[in-house]
Amino acid sequence: MRREDGRSAPGDDVEAVLDELYALPPSDFVARREERAARARTRRRAEDARRIHAARRPTLAGWAANLLRRSRPDEARRFLELGRALREAYATLDPGGLKELSAQRRRIVSEMSRQAAALAREAGHPLSDAVLRDVETTLRAVLADPEAAAVWEAGRVEGVLTPPSEFGAEAVAAAPARREPPAPARTPRGDTAAARKKDAAARRKDAAAERRRAELRERAARAREERRAAEARLGERRAAREEAAAALAEAGEREREAGERVAALEEQLDRARTERERARSGLGEARERDRTAARDLTGAERAAAAAALRADKAEQAEQAEQAERGGA
Repeated sequence: MRREDGRSAPGDDVEAVLDELYALPPSDFVARREERAARARTRRRAEDARRIHAARRPTLAGWAANLLRRSRPDEARRFLELGRALREAYATLDPGGLKELSAQRRRIVSEMSRQAAALAREAGHPLSDAVLRDVETTLRAVLADPEAAAVWEAGRVEGVLTPPSEFGAEAVAAAPARREPPAPARTPRGDTAAARKKDAAARRKDAAAERRRAELRERAARAREERRAAEARLGERRAAREEAAAALAEAGEREREAGERVAALEEQLDRARTERERARSGLGEARERDRTAARDLTGAERAAAAAALRADKAEQAEQAEQAERGGA
């Protein structure tokens, strides 16, 4: 429903609906999503209905991360600021800043994960060790990846967010150290040709080593990208499996309820059939009593008519006799 100013009425805005959905525990997500999508379709908001129906049910880890974001806004803001600082430090390859911020990262990720576990437990959905590890992985991704940070900041994490690379001490170790160019070696004049030959061989060796390092870096980058893609697919499959399991459980519950209703209706039908048989039996007995009463009534009517006729004749005879006596 639209208000006169053209905006959606409260409770109809698609963004508000999505916020509502991702605040729900995974077990309640699908039913509420279908309810909201059907409501949007009923109100002829096809695009909103499509967006709502396309919302994917979050995993338990995704829901816990969203719960943390919504329940601890101040801590979440500071956590996002830390992530921006870490990414900036990594981009500038500042080993000192990386070392200090990575220590904060480990400490805060651990603390935020404990808070998420406590919040989930209070909400009636305790987290297993595996799910808690997924929450920690997601929080590390929020620090490392601006896209992951945006998803978490919106409170709409669906599955495990995977960091593109590790930050902290590992990044410090990976930061390239500055190399001073080697001082040219002094060689006697007689060894100039040999020195040039040796230098050329060293340069070839260095070039081959650099090519090898470049190949290794490229291979490692591809492997990391493949790992991210595989983990993303794994998260999607997990979410799809959980959604399918939830749909199966919901369908099973509906089937059980329908079975109970069918059993109740069959019991009512059996009682109604029994009542109908009794009614039929009573109807037959009533019809027989009616026929008997009709016969009895006919007989009584005939007897009454005959008695009336006899009475009239007797009265007429008596009157005639009285008349004869009076004339005499």
